[in-house]
Amino acid sequence: MMEPAQAQLRVLELYSGIGGMHYALKESCANANVVAAVDINTIANEVYKHNFPNTYLCPKTIEGITLDEFNKLDFDMILMSPPCQPFTRIGLQKDVLDPRTKSFLYILDILPRLSKTPKYILLENVKGFETSVVRDKLIQTLDSCRYIYQEFLLSPTLLGYPNSRLRYFLLAKLQPDAFCFQTSYQIVSTGDNKGEHKNSGYCAGTDKSEANMTRLYKLETPEHLKKKQFQNNNLSIQMIQEFLEEELKDPSSYFIPPKTLLRYALVLDIVGPSCRRSVCFTKGYGHYVEGTGSVLKTAPDVELSEVFQSFQTLSDNEKLSQLSKLKLRYFTPREIANLHGFPPEFRFPQNISLRQSYRLLGNSLNINVVAKLIGLMVQ
Repeated sequence: MMEPAQAQLRVLELYSGIGGMHYALKESCANANVVAAVDINTIANEVYKHNFPNTYLCPKTIEGITLDEFNKLDFDMILMSPPCQPFTRIGLQKDVLDPRTKSFLYILDILPRLSKTPKYILLENVKGFETSVVRDKLIQTLDSCRYIYQEFLLSPTLLGYPNSRLRYFLLAKLQPDAFCFQTSYQIVSTGDNKGEHKNSGYCAGTDKSEANMTRLYKLETPEHLKKKQFQNNNLSIQMIQEFLEEELKDPSSYFIPPKTLLRYALVLDIVGPSCRRSVCFTKGYGHYVEGTGSVLKTAPDVELSEVFQSFQTLSDNEKLSQLSKLKLRYFTPREIANLHGFPPEFRFPQNISLRQSYRLLGNSLNINVVAKLIGLMVQ
């Protein structure tokens, strides 16, 4: 006798952004459907609606949704990426005192009072969330609602993506059901857990001399140099060239302006198509330079060593002349989307500006990492 087919899971996507969680759900092949997406960001909502026109999108604050409205959605799973600014290393780290945590605290208040407790919860945030007061409140709520849970710190490099994007994840499952793996009170941590956001220094590319690297790129510490060389030699990670657009309609619009080159040359994280690493792209990419993401060397026959040889002794004009040989450019939004695992069909509407695209991608997540976690959660 055949077993009855499982009912399709009803998914609520909170802080839906540009739809990273929705794409991850599709990638996971879980028998599930997003019944509602909620976000207050009008630009992100425009992108979301462009890519998921048939999904109900609620453009309001989460705390503006009543308990009765939540109950009517009758959801089995919550996918969410609460605002990370209260916990990020470059913010004020005000934690629970930051007003941007208000909506998430409201969710924690609502959860025990729902008429039907959702069976699954997946949460994503920045590294730093795991040591916050807000995280402690989350765990207390999960315990009181009888969830089992597991926390992770994971980077896309674990799945072969040449991009460091270390993030905190939590999976929760309503008891008496259990996970398909052994849970632990310890955070499961794999991938790039150190030096995640360090942008000073360069990917060696074809420059093989460690002595030259240490001498030429004096902003690179020996530890970061070794880490980057290890990443670049890790054959389990794909080359950046696999994620690049084949033909750019207007590549000149992505080249780094001379003034920016001159000012930030020694802190740019320069990678080439054959590299197997890049640093985390943030929402300031393309607007701010230091600490916001890697830039691409598109000149195939020019080595960094010859450009930066005695660089500090050169005049500004000579420096620019040397730097121009590298043909440095920003990664395009499509390329960053590729590095985040977005499928080819993902598109930005034509009216979304380049700067807006970078900001939205900087606030997004790696789809394949989340897809793997959703798959683990529902097994």
